[in-house]
Amino acid sequence: MQRFRNSHRANLLVILSGLAVSAVFTPWAYPAAPHLDESELLASGFKVLVAKTSVQEDWVRTLPPGRIRPMQRNGKKYFIYPDAAKKQIYVGGPQQYEAYRDRHPENPKDSQAAVSAANRAYRAKQDQVMRESTARDLSDPYLGVTWSDLGW
Repeated sequence: MQRFRNSHRANLLVILSGLAVSAVFTPWAYPAAPHLDESELLASGFKVLVAKTSVQEDWVRTLPPGRIRPMQRNGKKYFIYPDAAKKQIYVGGPQQYEAYRDRHPENPKDSQAAVSAANRAYRAKQDQVMRESTARDLSDPYLGVTWSDLGW
């Protein structure tokens, strides 16, 4: 019985120490969302939509905070920035988003161009590998299968 109590205490100690460690490191695991200046959004032409129903308020709260998010509705592209504390969102179109991006050089378009160039280079490389593999497979009518593989 004494052994059971000791193992129970040991398990409890392990669980409590794990919770303490996770409580200490949790603030570093989730960095604070960067805060955008709403006046910059308004100056760029974004419009404010205030949530009027509880469903709209819930939807605003579920949006990722601190970043402008693209979305499409009825075939039109929009960019939205949620402000859950004020229960509102800032909505703009592609022109307003470009105006905002032009005001903020810390979000360079060049980085997106570099990423898309790297993606194109990677796809071209994979495309070439697939062409070579296809050519090799087409040159061998048996696709590497020998008579012994067929059991003859």
